[in-house]
Amino acid sequence: MSDWSVEFYADADGDSAVLDWYESLDEKTKAKLIWIFQLLETNGIELGMPYIKPLGDKMYEIRADVNRNAFRVVYFLYTGRRFILLHGFQKKTQKTPTKELARARTYLEDFIERNIESTDLEQED
Repeated sequence: MSDWSVEFYADADGDSAVLDWYESLDEKTKAKLIWIFQLLETNGIELGMPYIKPLGDKMYEIRADVNRNAFRVVYFLYTGRRFILLHGFQKKTQKTPTKELARARTYLEDFIERNIESTDLEQED
């Protein structure tokens, strides 16, 4: 059993856009993401490029490239050694789109408001 866990964000109604997005993916892409989720659970904050990349402001992205398509899952580290997956999307440009980061930020703020005080957030080094 690992010391870390990977969990899908859900809003106050229990809806999870990131889980819905994940479930809509083809099997090959899902398998690649599951593999990276497992690496994250095993290695925790020690996992780095090419699998994860810091985005700043407490958010990070999981990077999965499948058949020349780039898929990203934005997450943050929650107290208790939990990675909360906030938002997933297929990346079509070199730079991560601002609207995708804004959506993830909205989910992060909602999660914090409903679950923790801001001082409980942990920062990866």
